[in-house]
Parts: sequence; C-alpha cells; structure tokens
Amino acid sequence: MRKSHPLRRVVLATAATVSGIVLLLSLKPSSDPGAAQAAGAAAQGSAQGGAGAVVSGTMTGDAAQTQYGAVQVRITVVNNRITKAEAVQAPKGGTSDQKTALAVPKLNADVVAKQSPNIDTVSGATYTSEGYKKSLQSAIDKANASAGSGASQGSGGAQAAGTFTGDAAQTQYGAVQVRITVAGGKITKAEAVQAPKGGTSDQKTALAVPKLNAAAVTAGSAEIDTVSSATYTSEGYKKSLQSALDKAKAAAGSSSGSGDAGASSGAAQARTVTGSVAQTQYGAVQVRITVAGGKITKAEAVQAPKGGTSDQKTALAIPKLNAAAVAAGSADIDTVSSATFTSEGYKKSLQSALDQAGG
Repeated sequence: MRKSHPLRRVVLATAATVSGIVLLLSLKPSSDPGAAQAAGAAAQGSAQGGAGAVVSGTMTGDAAQTQYGAVQVRITVVNNRITKAEAVQAPKGGTSDQKTALAVPKLNADVVAKQSPNIDTVSGATYTSEGYKKSLQSAIDKANASAGSGASQGSGGAQAAGTFTGDAAQTQYGAVQVRITVAGGKITKAEAVQAPKGGTSDQKTALAVPKLNAAAVTAGSAEIDTVSSATYTSEGYKKSLQSALDKAKAAAGSSSGSGDAGASSGAAQARTVTGSVAQTQYGAVQVRITVAGGKITKAEAVQAPKGGTSDQKTALAIPKLNAAAVAAGSADIDTVSSATFTSEGYKKSLQSALDQAGG
C-alpha cells in the first residue's frame, strides 16, 4: 500500500480542521480526554471564522455529589468561547472552607484558559476538583445541546414563554425561591415567592428583593449585582433565578423541534395536572388543573381547609379562585378577602401544577 506523503497529511489535517469542526464547545465526554482536548483546541480557530451554530449564554451544570458536599458549576459562553466559570455550589464547613477557597479560583481560571473540561486537579482538593469537572462537563453538554437544537441565543439562550419557578435556594437565613415570567424570549417579571423573614431579615428582604427583581428583568439573566447588606439573600436569589432560567431553556428546547403539526396535535390534547400540596395554618390546599391549547380550561381544589369556620371560608374562596385561575391562565391571581391563608396555599399549589404542565 502506498504511504501518504507527510506534507499531504498536513494539508488534509488543516482542511479538516477548518471545514469540519465548527463549535468551540463540541467536546467529547471527560472519559476521552485526548479527543476533548483536541476538539477544544481545533474549534478555537473555527469560532473566529468558521460556519456553524454560534453559542452564547449561561449554562449551569448538574450538581455533582462528592464525599464532602455538592459541587455545581456555571459557565458563561460568548460566541463559542467560555468567558467565565464559577462554582455556584462547593463543599463548605471545617477544612472544606479552606480547600474550596484554594481550589475553586484555580479551577475557574483553568477552564477559561483551556476552554475544556480537561483541567488539572488541584492538589489537596481532589474530591472538589473531580466534582467540579463533572459539573463542568454537564454545563458544556447543555451548551452543545442548545447549539444542536438551533435555538437562538441572546442573553442566556432561547427561553420558552410562560411562568417558571426556580428551585428553592437555602441560605443561612432561610430559603429564597424565584419565579419569572418569560415572553418574547425576555424576562418580563421576576418575583421572590420565598425569602428570609423574621427579625432583621424582614428589613433586608424588603430592601433587597425589589432591587433584585428589577435587576433580573433588566439583565435578562442571573448575572445581577449583589445587594449590599443582603449578601446571602442576593446569592440565594441568583441561584434560584438561574434555576428558573434553566427550566425556561429546557422548555424551549423540548418544543423547538416539534414543528407546526406537533404543536397543533399537542394543543388539541387536554392534560390534567395536580399541583403539590401546600400546607397552610388551617390545613392543606391542593389544586388540579386541566390544560388544553396552552390554556387552563378548568381549575379545582382537591384539598382545602375544613372544619369550623374553615368550611365557610373554603366555600366562599375556592369557586372565586378557580374562576380566577382560568381567567388569568396563571397563578398571578388576587387573594380572596377573609381567606388569605387558603388563597396563598391555592396559588402555591396552582403554580406547582403550572410548572408541571410546562408553563
């Protein structure tokens, strides 16, 4: 068999690099480090002039559990390059504080420098480093998926229209949970459905949350400033906000390839979804909704407070809340006077049902 001339091999390799590899983030899984490193290095050139989908946005990897706690990484990508990496979760407490403070800045910098999940393990923080790399790979995989789906990017990637509630973020002073409303690919409303309360937390929450809500709408992402004197609340807010944004992106990705025919057939099918039970001072509230054509066609309470005066309040409030849910098509409905606790529980369970329904 005739051997290839070395010069010919160089020419062919160069041509393949320019024409074949288009995404900076098209990395092999971490189990194939050589291939991942080669793909990352070759794609840097193509990002400057090659064809292909351009990825920009913020992607949060799945939390990786380690022997000393969870590690979760968020990356910011601009035009196919990782411009920022950060750990939104890392081991803490005892000696973990020192190891995290030592390791995470090095890992963050290494990601930006190498543009790859194949980063060095930090000596003395092996478990944190391995967890970091796993979560980083997950974030990169999500970036690849967003490119493959053909979704438009902009600030943080394509987002489905609807209302999305982020996961509750636990802080030193209590849980923070954020709900966003998305329309036209933008955050049109942000609100904290949970925030620290009691003692000085009431003042800090009252000061910080309106500023954070406004910043989320303005920025269209979780890259917002921490409010001075409310650091813990701010950090929890940003974590939950990012979770809500991730859910909006996931909803957009799941519907992006369905086409008109799929959308029409899905719209014609009615779905019944039951929200989580919301505990109130007077008893549990649980809401079931029927959704068809992207709208709530029916709402009902399958659980509500009962006994004593609760019977009268439930009989008064629930029909009004059911009608309001159908009319509004969301959990942004008015509280029924004299049935405040029932109303708040109803709205929480209704939002849970809407989240399950995907909007």
